[in-house]
Amino acid sequence: MASKNLFCDLAFEPINGLFPYQPGKPIDELQRELGLKDVVKLASNENPLGPSESVKKRIQQSLDDLSLYPDGNGFYLKKALSDKLGVPADMITLGNGSNDVLDAIARVFLSSGRECIYSEYAFVVYAIATQSVGATARVSKAYQPDQQSPYGHDLAAMEALVTEKTSVIFIANPNNPTGTWIEPEALKQFINKLPRHIIIVIDEAYGEYLDEQNQVDTTKWLQSCPNLIITRTFSKAYGLAGLRIGYSVSHPDIANLLNRVRHPFNVNSLGLVAAETALQDEEYIRKSREMNKQGLKQLSKGFKQLDLDYIPSAGNFITVKVGEKSADIYTRLLHEGVIVRPIAAYKMPQHLRVSVGLPLENEKLLSALKKVLAHV
Repeated sequence: MASKNLFCDLAFEPINGLFPYQPGKPIDELQRELGLKDVVKLASNENPLGPSESVKKRIQQSLDDLSLYPDGNGFYLKKALSDKLGVPADMITLGNGSNDVLDAIARVFLSSGRECIYSEYAFVVYAIATQSVGATARVSKAYQPDQQSPYGHDLAAMEALVTEKTSVIFIANPNNPTGTWIEPEALKQFINKLPRHIIIVIDEAYGEYLDEQNQVDTTKWLQSCPNLIITRTFSKAYGLAGLRIGYSVSHPDIANLLNRVRHPFNVNSLGLVAAETALQDEEYIRKSREMNKQGLKQLSKGFKQLDLDYIPSAGNFITVKVGEKSADIYTRLLHEGVIVRPIAAYKMPQHLRVSVGLPLENEKLLSALKKVLAHV
C-alpha cells in the first residue's frame, strides 16, 4: 500500500486529487522489461515517417548554438507562422507543445469559482489543467455509440451546461482519443451563440490530417470571434513530437495575456528552427496525409476482418472496441512487441487507441491482435 504523501497538507488542495498524465509506453521501456528487440509503438499518435530531411539538416546546422539561450520571443518562427497563416505575429503564442498553451489558457482564464466545459471523451489535459487551478469542470455528454458521430462532441449538450460562471470551453477538432470531427459550419454556429465573455478553445492538434476539402482556416473566424483561441502543434503531422513545440492564434490582447504567464525560453532552439523549416515543407505534409489515409484504410479493414467495432477517425489514430478484457489484450500485445494505448482513463475501458503506423507496422499490430484475440 502506498504511503500518504507527507506534504499533501501543504499543497494547493485540488492538486491532491490529480494524477499525472500517462503517456504511451516508451519502446526502450518495453525492451528492458521483456527483453524484446522488435517493438512497434502505435500508442502516442506520432508521425511514423520521422522528421523530414530538410528539418534534420537544419537541426544539424544549429548544433553549435546549443550553448546559447533560444530566442525567448521566437521571432523567426512567429514570422514564418505569420506569413503562412496571414495573421499578425502579435496574435501568436508559442508553447512547449500545444499542451503548454492549453495549460497557460487555464492559468489565465480559470480559477476557483469559475467553470469550464469539455466533452466527456475529450483530451485528458483539459481536466488536468482545470483541476490544477481549482476551477470546476462541467463535462458534457457525448453522442451515443449508435448515433451519427459516435462518442463525438454533442454541441447542444455543451451549450446546455453554460452558466454565468462559464469561463472556458475546450473543443478538440478532430478529437483525441475518439477521432471524431465537427463540421465547420456547425462549430461556427455554436461559437456565435455563446456569450463573448467565454473563451472558446479549438484544439486543432490533428487538423493537418483532415482531407483538404474538409479543412477550413479557422483563424479567419477570429475577426468576428475575438474570444476564440486556436491551438496547434508540430508534434503530429510535422513529425516533431520529440522537440515539443506548438502554438496558438488568438486576438492580440489574449496573446498578450498568455505571454505573461508563458515560462521564459519555453521553446528550445532546435524546436524553433525545426518548426520554422517544417512549416515550409508542404510536400512532407502531403505525404504524411496520404500515408495516414492509407493507414486508416488498412487498420479499418483489418478490424472489420476481426469483427471489431471501431470509431471512424479524422486523426492519425483509430479507436477500436476490444471488449471487457481490453487490459488483458493490451498486456498480451506488449508481449507480442506491439504498444498501443489503453484509454480507461478516458472512461472508455473497452477500447484501445491505435496510432497509424507504416504499412508493415500496421500489419504487425493486426497479426498480433488476431493472435491475442484467439487466446482471451
